[in-house]
Order: sequence, then structure tokens, then C-alpha cells
Amino acid sequence: MSGDSNGGSDTTQKRATYLSLMAVFGTVFAVTAEASKKRSGGRGIDPLDIGLVGLAAYRTGRLLAFDQVTEPLRAPFTETVDGNVQPKGEGAQSALGELFSCPTCIDTWVAAALVLGLRVAPIPTRTYMAVMSASGVAEILDYAVNAFDGSNKASQAAADLDQKVAGAVQAGAS
Repeated sequence: MSGDSNGGSDTTQKRATYLSLMAVFGTVFAVTAEASKKRSGGRGIDPLDIGLVGLAAYRTGRLLAFDQVTEPLRAPFTETVDGNVQPKGEGAQSALGELFSCPTCIDTWVAAALVLGLRVAPIPTRTYMAVMSASGVAEILDYAVNAFDGSNKASQAAADLDQKVAGAVQAGAS
């Protein structure tokens, strides 16, 4: 491990980065909560908005972590090896690379930003959420269709193989 070879400084720097990220997130969360309370008069977030935030955060997280178009944003912190996005470097660079290469990790940050956006700038935030939620639903449906098509193709391939084996066995018996 590189952290062990240099006296643990890589590990120390990485932990400091994690703590800094948690502090930033906690601060953003506190600001979001306060803005929500002030702007909404204590009223909670609409359940429909929670669903839209979830779908928009899902799609945005995948966009940031995997899509080619956002590779320049990830480039300082990640590299693509055999089609997989992986953190690069050491210390803070690696810690940020872990965040940018993990859609679930970045989703949390996106969701916090969207909730804050709903309170501070609701119209553009809802517009963004509508677009990304629709894109997220389309992506999920695409995965479902591909999984279904894939299972049909696999079943058909297995049936074709069974027929070939049966034909070969029958030809060998003749």
C-alpha cells in the first residue's frame, strides 16, 4: 500500500479529505434544512418531490460517475481501466476519485443540492428534476428491456444448443 510506504501520510491525507467532505456535506445539509424551514414555513417536502429528487439524483449520479460526456469533470480524480471508472492518485485525489466513481455516493450530494434548490430556486430545480427523472425512468426501462431481451436470447441460444446436441447424438447413433 502506498500509505504504508510513506509513513501513512497517504492514509492520513485520505482520512482528512473524508472528514472535510463530511463537514462540507453536514454544512450543506444544515443550510438546506434551515432554508427549507424558512422558505416553507415549516412544511415538509412534497412526496412527489421526494420521488423526483430520487430519480433525478439517480440519473445525475450515473451521469457524473459513468457517462463519457462528464469524463472531463472526473479526469482529475479518476481513470477508466477496462471500461471501469476507478479512483486515481493518492490521498485527497484518491478520496475524491472514490466519490466521483461511485454513483450511489455522488447521488447523496446531488439529492442534497436538489432539495436545497427546491427551496432556493424551485422553478429551475423542478425543470432539471423533471428532465433528469424522465431520463432516469428511461434508463431503468432500457435496463429492464435489455434484461428481458437478454434472457430471451439466452433461452433461445440454449434451445438451439440443445437441438444441435440432440442432432449430433442422433447422427452418432445412426
